[in-house]
Amino acid sequence: MAGEQETFLSHLVELRDRLIRVLIAVGIAFVPLAFYARELYSLLAAPLLATLPAGGQMIATDVVGVFLVPMKVALTVAFLTVLPYVLYQIWAFVAPGLYAHEKKLAIPLLVASVILFFVGMAFAYFAFFPMVFGFMSKFAPQGVAWMTDIEKYFSFVLTMFLAFGVTFEVPVIVIVLVKIGVVDVAKLREWRSYVIVGSFVVGAVFTPPDVISQFMMAVPLWLLYELGIVLASVIVRPTPARAGESDYRPPSDAEMNQELDRAEQQSRDGKM
Repeated sequence: MAGEQETFLSHLVELRDRLIRVLIAVGIAFVPLAFYARELYSLLAAPLLATLPAGGQMIATDVVGVFLVPMKVALTVAFLTVLPYVLYQIWAFVAPGLYAHEKKLAIPLLVASVILFFVGMAFAYFAFFPMVFGFMSKFAPQGVAWMTDIEKYFSFVLTMFLAFGVTFEVPVIVIVLVKIGVVDVAKLREWRSYVIVGSFVVGAVFTPPDVISQFMMAVPLWLLYELGIVLASVIVRPTPARAGESDYRPPSDAEMNQELDRAEQQSRDGKM
C-alpha cells in the first residue's frame, strides 16, 4: 500500500514539473509576442476588416479592452507556438505506461493531430471567415453601421478555430477507435448516413445561423470521416487470430464423443 502511494505521489510530482515547464515555455514565447500584440490582432481581424463597408471599423466597449484583447491574442499565439513542446511533455508523461506497439502508433498519430489542427485553423481563417463575413456584410440593412466589439470578435474567432481544429481531427479519432477495437471499419461504413446528418447538426450548433456556415463545417466533417475510414482500413490490419475467427467451427457431437472415448481409453491404459 505504501509503495502504491509513493508511486502516485511521484506521478503527481512529475506532472507538476511538466506543467511548470509548459508554463515557462508559454511565458518565454509570450514576452516577445507581447510587443507585437496590436499587429497580431490586426492580422486576426483582417478577414472581417476586409469585408466592412467603407469607413467601417471595430469598436471596444470595455475600458481596458483595447489592451487586454490584443494581449489575449498574443498569449494564444504563444501557446500555439509552443504546442509541439506541450504535446511532447504530455507524451513524455504517458509514454512509460504504453507498450512498444502503442508507442509506434502514437507518435505518428500525435504528429498528424498537430498538423491537422493547424490545417483546420487555416481553413477557418482563409476560407470560412471571408465567406461568412462577406455573406453577412451583404445582408446588413441600409442605415445600419455594422461594427463589432473586439472582445466578441476574439471570442467568436477563438471558438471557430477550436471547432474547425477539432473537426479536422476526425481521421485520427476514427483510426484510434478502430485500432483499440471500439468499432470496426464495416460498422463505420454502416453509420455513414447518421454521420452525414450529425455533421449538419454539429454545423448548425457551432457556426452562425446561416446555410453557408453550416455547409462549410458539415461537408469537411463528413469528408474527413470518409478519409478516416479509408486510412483505418489501410493502417489497421486484423490480427492473424482475428482473421481466422471466421473459419472456426465448433466440434460436432460425434467428434466430442470420440474425444471422450479416447480420453477414457488413455485413462484405462494408464491404470493398467
